[in-house]
Amino acid sequence: MRIITLNANGIRAAGRKGLFSWLPRQRADVVCIQETKAQVAQLQDRLYFPRGWVCEYEDAERKGYSGVALYSRREPDEVRRGFGVPEFDNEGRYLEMRFGQLSIISLYVPSGSSSEERQQSKFRFMDVFMPYLQELQASGRDYVIAGDWNIAHKKIDLKNWRSNQKNSGFLPEERAWMDELFGSTGFSDAFREVNADPDQYTWWSNRGQARAKNVGWRIDYQVLSRGLYGSARRARIYKDKWFSDHAPLIMDYDF
Repeated sequence: MRIITLNANGIRAAGRKGLFSWLPRQRADVVCIQETKAQVAQLQDRLYFPRGWVCEYEDAERKGYSGVALYSRREPDEVRRGFGVPEFDNEGRYLEMRFGQLSIISLYVPSGSSSEERQQSKFRFMDVFMPYLQELQASGRDYVIAGDWNIAHKKIDLKNWRSNQKNSGFLPEERAWMDELFGSTGFSDAFREVNADPDQYTWWSNRGQARAKNVGWRIDYQVLSRGLYGSARRARIYKDKWFSDHAPLIMDYDF
């Protein structure tokens, strides 16, 4: 199975940059999109419902903000929207498709970089989402949680780690939360199962020629529950064309 995840930073902007002509050539089974920044009513063009895909969108109540989507080649058995916390479900951050024993989730963790208020919202999300993740792990189902987690876990996951230790996305509390996710909670970072190299990033600032110099952060993950350990076969960060300030993460699995 091939799964792609991408923070589109606006699905309509990404569409204008060629996302929907690129996707059919990738032979993906499921595509997870974050930060659609659109309501379904604004996506009337067939471009946003490409032929051959089951397309589901979960919008934020606030227009032009957040939102996630899932495209699947197979009809899911069930679609689940939100994880039961209104503050974040109203922001369109969680969408799940179920296929038998397997669930695939498109997730958009809040960013705290714009203000202290947003950082506190991010901390609240972390506080309520970890128990939910523990419930998922204990359920016995298999999960792939793909999306923009807005945290670089380790020093290897961003270029300028020394100067970012007090910045959102690399705060000690955030990194400790990821330690718990990949430690006692029992999830796995699928990318690191197959690629231990440095300088592997999925997001770059639009300032200071960060992209050209590869001064980036790896904040987009595909996270696996315990039953899928060892199933990752290949990982690729696609950078030949740019659809947003994030790059698509393409992963192949043996399931």
